[in-house]
Formats: sequence, structure tokens, C-alpha cells
Amino acid sequence: MKISDINELRNIANNIRIDIIDEVYNAKSGHPGGALSIADILAVLYFNQMNIDPEEAKSNLRDRLVLSKGHASAALYAVLAERGYLSKDDLKTFRKLGAKLQGHPDMENIPGIDMSTGSLGQGLSVANGMAIASKMDNLGCRVYCILGDGEIEEGQVWEAAMTSNKYKLDNLCAILDYNGLQIDGKVEDVKALDCLESKWKAFGFNVILCDGHNIEMLINSFEEARQTKGQPSIIIAKTIKGKGVAFMENKAEWHGKAPNEEEYNEAMELLQNKSGKEEK
Repeated sequence: MKISDINELRNIANNIRIDIIDEVYNAKSGHPGGALSIADILAVLYFNQMNIDPEEAKSNLRDRLVLSKGHASAALYAVLAERGYLSKDDLKTFRKLGAKLQGHPDMENIPGIDMSTGSLGQGLSVANGMAIASKMDNLGCRVYCILGDGEIEEGQVWEAAMTSNKYKLDNLCAILDYNGLQIDGKVEDVKALDCLESKWKAFGFNVILCDGHNIEMLINSFEEARQTKGQPSIIIAKTIKGKGVAFMENKAEWHGKAPNEEEYNEAMELLQNKSGKEEK
């Protein structure tokens, strides 16, 4: 399945956002802000870019995605439900005791999850291993890794970046969810990401700058990464934390809390009003 229609992909991203709000509200816990910010990225990956098939979820030839910022699992579960790996009813079990859809992705119990994540900073290392294995076995798989901007304060990320460059992993594409906020506030106040583009270039990456909510730009960015040979790529996607829900947007407090009933109703009205409409 490859969807190229921009408006259809926008609608899928909006459906993902609706499911994120449902999941977090029903669970009374979760991380809506950073889940909402990656909805467009996931819609493009799962419906336009990745070579995947829910009927062959364990195929060695499939492309892989590592959600390194595993606390945004509500977004990953939502896109998996849209793509047919899960049912919409499964989403109602999000973060419920004993259910499979826990707060962080679990590759052992959930179809379509390529890596169990949650301990920040480790995802790019795992993605490197997948990309190296694909090259060693001539599988032709691409590997995608979504990082949080607060997460790249972790030193292991940069050690992994050196490895990506050393092995010239041109089948690896990292995506930085650059929304500028983390649990403690503004990223620039916690540990500023000065000269971000230059940093990744210095570590040997092909750096692509992108509006992380512009579907057409995202498609073009992923295509550029696919065509880049001899070095890994990173898409620095400028995003808005809480995107799509006006009262959550650019608010650090929505990193990790659930809406109450009034907030839930307002969020759902905002998102449902966007369904089927072109984004201006």
C-alpha cells in the first residue's frame, strides 16, 4: 500500500491524533504532547514510505521503525491500528493493567513493533544494528529511527551517530522530532541544542531540514534520504508539541498528562472538525 494523495495522508494523520487523545484519556495517563507532534511523520512513513505488510509482520524483508522516544507509544499504536496491525478496540486497552498496549512499545507481544523502547538514548544504536544486518544479508531493508530533541542530550546518541557514519549506513534514516520542549520545559533551557545542523553534519550525516507537519515536504525529505548513498541521513523535523489540539500546542505541561473530561471533549471537537478538510 502506498498512498500519495496529500489530503488522504493528512486525514490519516488526523485520525492518528484522534486515537492518541482517546488512548490517553481512557487510560488517564500517557504522553500526548510528543505523540501528537509525530503523527504526520508516522502517517507518511507507514502509508507512503515503508515497505511493510500487516499480513507478513515478521518478514525479514520489511522496513523497520525504532521509536526511540518510546513514551510516545500512543502515536505508534494509533498508526499500527490505522495500518491494520491492531484493531481500534485494542487501543482501548492502552496502559491498562495486564493489557499488551503498555506505556512503552513491546516487540514481544505487539505485531508491528520492531523494538521495545523506553529507556531514552538507545534507539539509534539498535537501528544501527538493524541497518548493518540488512547490509550484511543483502536484504535491502531501510531502517527508520525517531528521536526526541530532549533525548539527544543523551551521550549514547552521539556514540551511535559515530557508528552510523563509520559503517556508511545509507539505509538508515533518523528523524528528529524537534518540538523544542521536554518534560522539564524548553530544551534550550535544559541543555541547549546549539548548531544542531552542523553537529549532525560533523558526525557524517546527510542533514535534511523539514517542516514536520508538511506532508509534501516530509515525502520529499524521505525520498532525498532514500537517494543519498554512502552516508546515513537525518531529517530534522520542526514540529509543534501537542500539534492539532490548540490548548496543548507548545505547552510543556502536556508532555505527560491526560486530559480531563472537559479537555477531552474540546480536543476531540477540534480534531473531528479537521477531518476531511484541507490544511491551509
